[in-house]
Amino acid sequence: MEENLNQEVPKMSPTEPEEVETSHTDKLVGVFSEPGNTFSQMAKTGPKTSDWIIPILVVILVAIVSNFIMMSNPVIKMSIMEKQLEQIEKNMDEMVAKGQLTEAQKEEQMEQMRNRMDQGMGAQMIFSVLGIVIFTFITFFVISGVFFLFAKFVLKGEGTYKEAMSAYGLPHYIIVIQIIVMVILALVMNKFFQSVSVADFVDSDKATITGFLLGKLDIFSIWFYAVISIGFAKMFKSASTGKYFALIFGLWIGFGLVFFFLAKAIPFLHWFGF
Repeated sequence: MEENLNQEVPKMSPTEPEEVETSHTDKLVGVFSEPGNTFSQMAKTGPKTSDWIIPILVVILVAIVSNFIMMSNPVIKMSIMEKQLEQIEKNMDEMVAKGQLTEAQKEEQMEQMRNRMDQGMGAQMIFSVLGIVIFTFITFFVISGVFFLFAKFVLKGEGTYKEAMSAYGLPHYIIVIQIIVMVILALVMNKFFQSVSVADFVDSDKATITGFLLGKLDIFSIWFYAVISIGFAKMFKSASTGKYFALIFGLWIGFGLVFFFLAKAIPFLHWFGF
């Protein structure tokens, strides 16, 4: 009996509270209302595939629907065709200047191009849908990878590619809002919008350096990359958000300039919006 009394009573260790998993709906609301707290919570509970796959699928769906809505408006449809033909004519003018085409051949080919575009709108819509799906996924994985490499090896952040995908993917709900606003503006103004930047409002040629810079003055794009910066800072366990703002915005502007000058050398890249 005495021996039992002398034995130490085992001490109960206090149980640590488990992190409560945030629902995707809460993350959606949080990315608009309090992105810092939302990504901090995600960093504790770990990234989920739903963090990026759902926003990307929503962006694709909204982009496809918006495409059909805008193409159903004859005025917007004509403005899209004219923008495409304007770029084609610019390329042909360069060929005429180099002696590769005569002015008469250029006019003949432009007329044929107009007829084909007018007759082939149905097929063009199908290719447009496929292009949206494929291009959105490819750009998502590539850009996530670029941001991850710079965050990991330049800023020495403590994160994985999956966390980079979550940090880049969830803010795509802002792009959904941007697309909806673009459609509303297009229908109200009977004009095709590629973004809601200053360049689109003043019809500035984005193939010029002025147009390129005005194209970056887009409240939704700035908001989008600001939230991505916060997301990466939190997901990669950084005490400083400022350096991630510098990194993300630097990459956005820097790579934009690279593709701008590439498009100067390779006009075909203009079709991809560079």
